[in-house]
Amino acid sequence: MVKEKGSASIPRITTLTLVGLILLFISFIGSLSVGAYSISFDQVLSSLVTDDGSRETAIVQTIRLPRAIVGMIIGACLAIAGAIMQSITNNPLASPQVFGVNAGASLMVVIGVVFLPDLAPGTLVYFAFAGAAIGGVVVYYMASTGGGMTPVKLALAGITVHLFLSSVIEGVVLLNETSTEDVLFWLAGGIDGRDWSDVQVLLPWSLVGLAIALFLSGSLTILSLGDDVARGLGQRIGLIRGLSAVLVIVLAGVSVAVAGPIGFIGLMIPNIVKKIIGSDYRVVLPLSALLGAFLLTVADVLSRFIAFPAESPVGIVTALIGAPFFLYLARKGGQSS
Repeated sequence: MVKEKGSASIPRITTLTLVGLILLFISFIGSLSVGAYSISFDQVLSSLVTDDGSRETAIVQTIRLPRAIVGMIIGACLAIAGAIMQSITNNPLASPQVFGVNAGASLMVVIGVVFLPDLAPGTLVYFAFAGAAIGGVVVYYMASTGGGMTPVKLALAGITVHLFLSSVIEGVVLLNETSTEDVLFWLAGGIDGRDWSDVQVLLPWSLVGLAIALFLSGSLTILSLGDDVARGLGQRIGLIRGLSAVLVIVLAGVSVAVAGPIGFIGLMIPNIVKKIIGSDYRVVLPLSALLGAFLLTVADVLSRFIAFPAESPVGIVTALIGAPFFLYLARKGGQSS
């Protein structure tokens, strides 16, 4: 059974990879084309390779291209963060949102924005890291006490902490009415208005985090089989969990700092990938990154039609998709397969 759980068919992996790449390309082109000002496919491709000074090129290169890149990076980061959390907790319900990581990061970023409005976006990342760590530790402690962590206890602890921190956020926002509208829009999770400076904030943290995650993928595969198996195979469980927790804080924290608390990607994508190809994290992590990038990109495209031509937060779309998925997993007792 262990072999079956961790194994993956090469043709199935190849097929999923090709499908994911095709879907990501289509959603990427859609992100560059769709908006209040429609741009044709030919114009999009031309704008990517040349600067002819046209209005279409300016829109693609300065507004939509950085937005699409931010969406792909954040989708990949959140999906990998969710996959890591599900491995180290051996719990399919684990994700940055359920674990209070997003809510904690959001609270600290809002505190930074309200009380220290002159802070640079790069500095707010550190606030997000601190909040993500606090939120995750609180939920982990609450879910682990009284007989150990179970999927239901994790969900209840996560929801409790999320609601509490959300109430605190609302109280903090009320202290500064001048920036309330922007903060509330950000809290719904959105990547509209993101520019090349946001890409510069994301890239260093996300690339380092993704590289380390792939380096730890073999250990995460063994850890997902249970502590006894991992210990018997010589894994240093405490060290792996510690490094993995730091990775989650970095990947989810930098995502929240740039785009707000976008939920459910870290819950859905790893479970879907593991359902299709098994639990080998050497494959799960890169495929989760690919499909996470696709999901957030296509969700961003769909969000533009909610109140067209006005913008809507992408978090609305991910919540509409992810909430039923969460209830489905919870109803099954946290079993993803």
